[in-house]
Amino acid sequence: MQAFAYQTPATVADAVKAAGADNAKLMAGGQSLLGSMKLDLAAPDAIVDLGAIAELKGIKVDAKSVTIGAMTTHAAVAASAEVKKAIPALAELAGKIGDRQVRNRGTIGGSLANNDPAACYPAATLGLGATVTTDRRSIPADQFFKGLYETALAEGEIITSVSFPIPEKAGWQKFNQPASRFSIVGVFVSKGPQGVRVAVTGAGAGVMRVKALEDKLAASWSAAACNGVKVSAEGLSTDLHGSAEYRAALIPVLAGRAVAAS
Repeated sequence: MQAFAYQTPATVADAVKAAGADNAKLMAGGQSLLGSMKLDLAAPDAIVDLGAIAELKGIKVDAKSVTIGAMTTHAAVAASAEVKKAIPALAELAGKIGDRQVRNRGTIGGSLANNDPAACYPAATLGLGATVTTDRRSIPADQFFKGLYETALAEGEIITSVSFPIPEKAGWQKFNQPASRFSIVGVFVSKGPQGVRVAVTGAGAGVMRVKALEDKLAASWSAAACNGVKVSAEGLSTDLHGSAEYRAALIPVLAGRAVAAS
């Protein structure tokens, strides 16, 4: 492990200031950053740990939305009675992320900022049409995810919370890689204030929407509506866990199961 300075700011303002230093990295749960450092893929001169910032933690639910602080852990979301009542699929998704260590250390803000192509939270965020709020602005989900490990966040910009509109219906299905528990393919579906949305993670270089499925489900919100929908394998990932064609075939199957579970 290389040497680095370690800072634990108590406020978002202090964190923003510390993040402005040369070659400083923000750390939420550290589940991805620390692993990257051990592999010499990242070598920051300073780590700014957001774990002591109380204003970044917590869950608020009102009649229209569920707002989750960026430093709220996956385990806290999964265990929240309010989330389970308002958006059961979101609590279910959080409860199936990684293992117990990941769920108790990993955070929603860290997951979104990292934007791993097989992470679960990006699918819920895009699939529900959420809004990501930072220390500078609010970013709609459709504008937040840019590509492989890439988001709309500027250097040093800090996610403060994520607001999910409460849908009429929502469901989540994940075909996971058994060792890592990342999604080979994961599909989040919802029917709500922004219409029907279908978001897929694990299949390509980043989370994406599938219009063909959205159109079918808008006409008929049923598992049967997903039958026979063809998803192109172009641009999807091929690796030792599955080919692009295999992932393409999984998407409508998992979408149908997600609708059935909604």
